[in-house]
Amino acid sequence: MRKFEKISLSQFIKDTGLTEAEYHKYRLPKRSTKHSAGYDFATLTDFTLKPKEIKLIPTGIKANMNENEVLMLYIRSSLGFKYNLRMCNQVGIIDKDYYNNKDNEGHIFVKLQNEGDTIKEFK
Repeated sequence: MRKFEKISLSQFIKDTGLTEAEYHKYRLPKRSTKHSAGYDFATLTDFTLKPKEIKLIPTGIKANMNENEVLMLYIRSSLGFKYNLRMCNQVGIIDKDYYNNKDNEGHIFVKLQNEGDTIKEFK
């Protein structure tokens, strides 16, 4: 069955440096409306991107998919238009066998770059 899950608390603390209280606060990705094309991932913490800066953003999420499926991550078009923000690899591809892998439980990270000329703050 295809679904999103939180990574374990120990993996969360290892990957993010955040606390158990913060682990219990964040939510799984969800559709903004019933007609949304995809699921929205939220950031675990506020962050700032300076012009031309690149940051690796942890999501705290892993994805279990059916056989022969793949999860594709795209940046919302509004983030590109409004903030000149992009994912470094343009499209993130998460394979089924990434789920619960021995290295990091399948924790999904997103690498973002600010291609604009001003500092961007995300909350």
